[in-house]
Amino acid sequence: MPCGEAFAGVAALTSSAAGYRPSHLPMSLFVDIGTGAGLASATGVRPVLPPLLAGALARGDVGIDFDGTDFSFLESTGFLGALVAMGVVVFLVERSAANRRSPDLGGRVGRGPVEILAAVVALALGALLFAGALADNGHPAWVGLLFGPLCAALGWLAIGGLVERVRARLAPDQDALLTAYADLAALALAAIAVFVPPLALLAIPAFVVLLAGGRRREGEKYAGLRILR
Repeated sequence: MPCGEAFAGVAALTSSAAGYRPSHLPMSLFVDIGTGAGLASATGVRPVLPPLLAGALARGDVGIDFDGTDFSFLESTGFLGALVAMGVVVFLVERSAANRRSPDLGGRVGRGPVEILAAVVALALGALLFAGALADNGHPAWVGLLFGPLCAALGWLAIGGLVERVRARLAPDQDALLTAYADLAALALAAIAVFVPPLALLAIPAFVVLLAGGRRREGEKYAGLRILR
């Protein structure tokens, strides 16, 4: 009887511990959403560095891990090497575009094919990173595949618009400094997404405010032009 009671006690403890497990799932999901949304948003700001940082951290199981999921390739050597090569190409193309800018245009340039292609890459990588962050702890990856591109698009529109407005006031030879600031912002947001996920969610409303402010200023500018005419 004592052995039977002991086994019963162990079974009860095990059952009790398992009973508490679902209560942690909402918090785990919230944290993973913060990680995924932050990484996707950061990728929208700059498409190469955030996934490179996330993949490097995942290889060391530091804060994030894609191993054991369908997205384990995000931390593979081949994928990270491809990101490095892409980063070099992006850097060279951006420098070439900056050198072709004319000061006579007042620094005003639209988003050309390179920027559009970077946005497409950012949408794809944002989807994969968001899905991978959710799959890391067994959450449905399709949620990330759906909302990752939205977060990346928001980051691209908000920060891209801000960069365009700032670039309009800068000399062409200052483009490199502006790009460096964008790179640092993207890396900082990606690091926050991995290590302080709930804080990364604040980037979403911040991007909305930036985007709304940019739209408002554009409207005021065109209204002023109509008055002058």
